[in-house]
Amino acid sequence: QVQLVESGGGLVQPGGSLKLSCAASGFTFSNYAMRWHRQAPGKERELVAYIFTTGSYTNYADSVKGRFTISRDNSKNTVYLQMNSLKPEDTAVYYCNVQRNGAIYWGQGTQVTVSS
Repeated sequence: QVQLVESGGGLVQPGGSLKLSCAASGFTFSNYAMRWHRQAPGKERELVAYIFTTGSYTNYADSVKGRFTISRDNSKNTVYLQMNSLKPEDTAVYYCNVQRNGAIYWGQGTQVTVSS
């Protein structure tokens, strides 16, 4: 079955960096685009970044453009989110997802807290 396992979250000071990972299994990873979303307390879940199957195309929410970079390693079935210049408003639970055969699969999420 499809499994997505996020890791790499934690507490970081404003201006700091974190790199999130999402390990995928149960499907042919290289055939599917991947996404990172986030959900802050009391807010809707929002799309943060998207990456095409080969990594040749990426797209970002305006709020993270120039600070976050999505990438993937198809040999490791893993998608990454490098987050730089973090701000308190980036505090959220971060989730990866895949849309496959009409269904959307989510990981359990990883908490990112940006605070001094």
